[in-house]
Amino acid sequence: MKMQELKELIYQGEKVDIECKKAEKSVPKSAYESYSAFANTKGGYIILGVREDKTKTDPKERFIIQGIEDAPKQKEDFWNTINGNKVNINLLTDDDVEIVEEGSISLIVIHVPRADFNMRPVYVGENPYKGTYKRNHEGDYHATEYEIRGMIRDQNPEGNDNQIIEYYTMDDIDKETLRKYRQIFEIRNDGHVWNALDDKSFLEKLGGYRKDRKTGVEGLTLAGLLMFGTGQAIRERFDNVFMDYRNESQVTADIRWNDRITYDGTWENNLFNFFTKVTPKLTEDLKKPFKLEGGVQRIDDTPVHKAVREGFVNMIIHADYLMDAGVLKVIKKSDAFEFTNPGILKLPLEDIYRGGNSKSRNPHMQTMLRLVGFGDNAGSGFPTILDVWKSEGWIKPELIEDTNLDQVTLMMKMEKESDDESAEKSADSAEKSADSKKMKVIDLSERQRQILTYMDAGVEYSTEQVAEKIGLKGPRTRQLLNELVNMELLACIGTTKKRRYIKV
Repeated sequence: MKMQELKELIYQGEKVDIECKKAEKSVPKSAYESYSAFANTKGGYIILGVREDKTKTDPKERFIIQGIEDAPKQKEDFWNTINGNKVNINLLTDDDVEIVEEGSISLIVIHVPRADFNMRPVYVGENPYKGTYKRNHEGDYHATEYEIRGMIRDQNPEGNDNQIIEYYTMDDIDKETLRKYRQIFEIRNDGHVWNALDDKSFLEKLGGYRKDRKTGVEGLTLAGLLMFGTGQAIRERFDNVFMDYRNESQVTADIRWNDRITYDGTWENNLFNFFTKVTPKLTEDLKKPFKLEGGVQRIDDTPVHKAVREGFVNMIIHADYLMDAGVLKVIKKSDAFEFTNPGILKLPLEDIYRGGNSKSRNPHMQTMLRLVGFGDNAGSGFPTILDVWKSEGWIKPELIEDTNLDQVTLMMKMEKESDDESAEKSADSAEKSADSKKMKVIDLSERQRQILTYMDAGVEYSTEQVAEKIGLKGPRTRQLLNELVNMELLACIGTTKKRRYIKV
C-alpha cells in the first residue's frame, strides 16, 4: 500500500472498519482489542502511527500522521504477541501486516479479516467472556454475554434448533397446527411411510422431538416447540421472540399500517401458524397470469411468488431464537418486501450472493418447511431470489447486516432500474460481448481498472497473484478485489485464507 492510498483511508476518519492508534514506541494493548473487535464484526484496518486530536472535527486536522519509532521492531513484536497467548487465534497472513513509509515517516498497517463463523469469538486473553470485543461507529466495545453466547452457538455446524428444551413434551404441541402440517405433508408426499406414524414418532423424524442417548433426557427440540408448540408454551420459554407482520402499502400520516398480524390471543403464535397466516397476505396482490392449455388455466404460483416465500423462509431459518431479544418482522409495502431476523450473517455476503452453501442456524426448521414445499436445503434460495428479481428488471435485493442490533434485513424492492442504470448495464454487456478491455469509469479507480485489465475471464486468481502483478501489498489488493466483488465485477471462491477471484 502506498502512503497516498493510506492517507485516503485515514482521512475518511475512524469508522466501523478503520482504527488509528498513536503507538510511537510500542504496539499499544488496545491494538489487540481492536483486532478482536474487527475479527468479530466486519473486519477492518488498524493503523499504527496516527495521533488523534479529538478537539477537531475535520478528519484531515483530527488525525495527525506522526509515524512510529523502529517500525521493523514493532512489527516483530506484534507478530510475536499475536502468535503467542495474547489472543486465542491468529487470523493473519504475512501480507496482512505491512510497514508503509514516506520520507522519515513510518506507519504499520494491520488488515484484520472477518473471522469465519466457526472461529468466533476471537478474544484477548484466556476468557472469552472478558476478552471479546465488537466494533461500532464509536469504536471497540466489550461484547455482551448474550453476544458471546451467540458466537459460540454459531460454531456448531449442526445449527441451533436440535437442542432439547427440557420439561417441554408432546403436551406442549398445538395439535391443530401439527394436523395442518401433516395434512399438507400427506398431500405432497402421498404414500410416504411417515404418514402412518403417530405424532410423536412423526416429530422425531422431522427433528422436532429427540431423546439424548447419553443422558436419557428427551423432549421437544427448539425446532419442534417453535414450529408447532402452543402459544402459551412458546411464550413461557421464548418470551424474547416476537413475531410481527405489517402491511404498510397504504399508510398515511394517521394510519401506520392497514393490516397487522401479531400475538393478540386469537391464534397459537408458533412459527408454522405465523408463516401460513402471513404468506397469503404477502402474495395476494402479486400478478397471477393466465396460461392457455386447451382452455384457460390459472397459474397461481409464479417465480415472483416463490421468491417472496423464499425470502420469508430465509428469515425463519437464519434467525437466532436464543438471543435475549429478537423480532421476526415482515413488512409489506406497495413496492417492496422487508424481512428482518435476529442474528448476524454466518457467511460472508459474497458467499451468500453466490449460493451453493447453506449454513442456516435452524436446519431442522429448514427441512420441515422444505418437506411441505417451501425453501431449499441446497443453498440456492438467495440466488433464486436474485435471478427472479433480475428477470423482472427490478433493482437487486439487498441484505443489510446491522452488527449493533444483531439483526439482518432482506430488502426486496419491486422497482425498475433507472434508465441510467439500464443503459449502463446494456453498454457493459455490449463491451463484454465484444471482448473490449475498456472499463467503466464511474466508481472505478485506476487500480481497480488495472486489476480488471489484468484478469482474464474464467480464470481464478489468488490475492497474491494479483498483488504481484499490480505491485501492491496483499491487504490493499484484497480490499480492492472485495470492492470489485461488491460491484459484481468479480466473484470470489473459497474461505478467507484460500479465497480466489474470478472475472464475471
